[in-house]
Amino acid sequence: MTDTDETDRSPAGAALTDLILTLFRVNNLTLAWGDRLVAPFGLTSARWQILGAIVYAEQPRPVAWLARDLGANRQNVQRIVNDLHREGLVEFAPNPHHRRAQLVILTEKGKRAYVAALNRYYPKADALADGLSEAEIRAAHRVMTVLRERLEQEAGNGTP
Repeated sequence: MTDTDETDRSPAGAALTDLILTLFRVNNLTLAWGDRLVAPFGLTSARWQILGAIVYAEQPRPVAWLARDLGANRQNVQRIVNDLHREGLVEFAPNPHHRRAQLVILTEKGKRAYVAALNRYYPKADALADGLSEAEIRAAHRVMTVLRERLEQEAGNGTP
């Protein structure tokens, strides 16, 4: 029992709450699925995600920028990048714009691991998408994008 009066809620707000609760569960299941998927390549979902951020960046970036791109905590990204560096998947390069914030670059070993993970991922993603239309998936993506943008805006304003 809560002290909240549920009758004051909008139908859209109630539906959004259901969606968010489902997102929590899907997020956890997706991370566990991803961990199993990329484990043969010495990766975890988090490591794979950071390799992807490096690959998709227009140019080499320092850890802080990668964290921003991912919407992640800089310290967590730094820890994972350090692990990737120890395992030879990334290397550091001088940053002409900042002496201490080195750029993170994929090594050949990192590129091979990333490509191997993608090659394993693509057929699995196709199988997960089976029975869903492209329009349904794009509509879900649009909703997630709007929610992400609103949450980022709220976080930028410092509001809870």
